[in-house]
Amino acid sequence: MLTVQNISFIHPDKELLFENISLSFQKQDKIALIGNNGSGKSTLLKILAGVLQPSHGIVHADSKLYYVPQHFGQFDDYTIARVLQIEDKLGALLEILDGNVTENNLSLLNEDWTIEERSLQALSFWNLQEFPLTQKIGNLSGGEKTKVFLAGILIHQPDIVLLDEPTNHLDTYTRTILYDYVQHCEHTLVIVSHDRSLLHLLQSVYELDKRGITVYGGNYAFYVEQKKLEESTLHQSIKSKEKTLKKALKTERETLERKQKLDARGKRKQEKAGVPRILRKTLKDKAEKSSTRLKDIHSEKIAAISDQVNQARKALPDIHKMKLDFEDSALHSGKILVSAQDINFGYTHHLLWKLPLSFQIRSGERINIKGFNGSGKTTLIKIILGVIQPTSGTIKSADLSSVYIDQDYSLIKNTLTVYQQAQTYNFDSLQEHELKIRLNRFMFDKEFWDKPCHTLSGGEKMRLMLCCLMISNHAPDLFVLDEPTNNLDIQNIEILTSALNEYRGTVIVVSHDSYFLNEIKVDKLIDINSSID
Repeated sequence: MLTVQNISFIHPDKELLFENISLSFQKQDKIALIGNNGSGKSTLLKILAGVLQPSHGIVHADSKLYYVPQHFGQFDDYTIARVLQIEDKLGALLEILDGNVTENNLSLLNEDWTIEERSLQALSFWNLQEFPLTQKIGNLSGGEKTKVFLAGILIHQPDIVLLDEPTNHLDTYTRTILYDYVQHCEHTLVIVSHDRSLLHLLQSVYELDKRGITVYGGNYAFYVEQKKLEESTLHQSIKSKEKTLKKALKTERETLERKQKLDARGKRKQEKAGVPRILRKTLKDKAEKSSTRLKDIHSEKIAAISDQVNQARKALPDIHKMKLDFEDSALHSGKILVSAQDINFGYTHHLLWKLPLSFQIRSGERINIKGFNGSGKTTLIKIILGVIQPTSGTIKSADLSSVYIDQDYSLIKNTLTVYQQAQTYNFDSLQEHELKIRLNRFMFDKEFWDKPCHTLSGGEKMRLMLCCLMISNHAPDLFVLDEPTNNLDIQNIEILTSALNEYRGTVIVVSHDSYFLNEIKVDKLIDINSSID
């Protein structure tokens, strides 16, 4: 159905992204394509879709194909009809119905007389019935834009569907609809996603990295188990090599000590026997050369073993190289931090929530704020943090410190370099080398130090933000995270998860990622859905 043979892709700046990849996707295959940010997943998907051409190699599809891309505002000037790839066909239908029955219009329509009806039905399926096909999508929310692209599957009924991060911006209800489609459809699916709930529904995992594609013949749970086995083997190999290195160092030390003792004993015998000075010097030179040769032999052996240890350590996943060390919050567990009674926001005749909200937030709790897209979750966060005041009701807050992590990681100043950003949190006046050691722990080596923050990916900004909090050496009483896993790869989600699990303060998170919420052990829910129309 869809095959690629020895494809490679080289960026315009001559950087090689991947090379010599060969794949074959068969009927009803359901494939997860995963890899760290920058590995080339989206590029490979665009090549499969025919949107990009490979630098080398061949792509062949003998079946009807539909592609759902990631959107970052690049389609905002498109109408819904254009996004759905029906604009020309729909225009031809309207022309024909208006009496303009030309050969060109008939050719464009291609006897698809139900195109408008099917399109409206598809939009209705995704709860977009209020939007006309002529509506530009720039005014739609992120979730609504994604649903427009998904509606195209119902319209075109392709054999192969390629989806790039399809759950980004979708609320929990809409994700459930997408999961149901993935489970029960008969299409061939290739999905790039960091949504592990979605990945568990797919049959096979294809991992893309610098080595190429590695195929794991099972779902995401199987992939995780295989990776654990690989990492366990790697750790055992490192321990074995470290043990060998330690033994080699000990052997070198003992051998040299033994040689020094023998040489000293020989020198004393020579002096006692009255050996002439010139001969003693000759014997001394020979002993020194012998010691040097012996030391060189051991040094070469140790250097070889040390290189093996370093290479094995480099093969470890980056998350295992990081040093996460969050302090506990200074507030005692169970203390009431926020108490809200019958709060609402908006105008007198147009309040955001049909029913006012009442809740308490206690120290140590892990709370998920749940609601449909557009239900006012971010507004509620701003009220909790005291950025805005409710229109009605009362809210009381204890004296506490908080960190708000929004979807754009606004704590990171785009005008600064990575090193300058770290320096802004250097409240304990760490020396330059100490600051750079901490940056290295969060995978920011010297190539990153002078890099402008605006060039960082979402995952890199998240790691830099965590690094800055570590540098500040001050744990906030409250972490508030607004859709933190959007645009993060799996590795960076795991890093964030690990950091939050080491933190013992209060966490409030807005997220539709049920897998992530379970991993960080959310134990309380504020459900806005029950308070809206």
